Formats: sequence, C-alpha cells, structure tokens
Amino acid sequence: MVLEHALLSVVTGQEEDFEASFDEASAIIAGMPGFGRLTLSRCLERPGTYLLLVEWDRLEDHTVGFRGSPEYQRWRRLLHRFYEHFPVVEHFEQVLIA
Repeated sequence: MVLEHALLSVVTGQEEDFEASFDEASAIIAGMPGFGRLTLSRCLERPGTYLLLVEWDRLEDHTVGFRGSPEYQRWRRLLHRFYEHFPVVEHFEQVLIA
C-alpha cells in the first residue's frame, strides 16, 4: 500500500464550497483502479488548510492511472480553482505500526 499525502491550502472564504466540491470529487477518485480509501481533514489552527490522505495499491495507480485518466480532468475542474497555490503531493510507504 502507498499513502498519498497532500496539504491543501484553500482560498479564504471558499472552505464550504471546497468541501462541497470535494464531496462530489471523492466519488471520482473512489472509482479508480487501485484506490483504497481517502480522508480529508481540516486543520484546527488554520481552517483553510486541509490534509488529504489517499491509500493506493501501487504508486502508479495514482501517478499514471488516476492522473492520466479523463476522470482526473473532472477532478481538476472541481477542485483546483480553490487552491491558493498548487499543493505538494508526496507518497509514503509504511515502515512501522505501533
């Protein structure tokens, strides 16, 4: 399993619209091959900051499969207009569970 991590900075005042659009967009990503699950969390100290975590079977399921798909274009249209700046997206593999 690969964990995608993205810290999303949403334009101030657009948080409610972003969350509504994300709810719609989540159905897009959930239908992609290799998708496991996702969580979207809002920062308590900075309400316009969100943490997106997505579990994929393999790195390529995200970087090639999802990002190269027509569905990703719909995802972009729904969400990218809300970002103050484009987020850094990184991928992690688990090394320890406590």
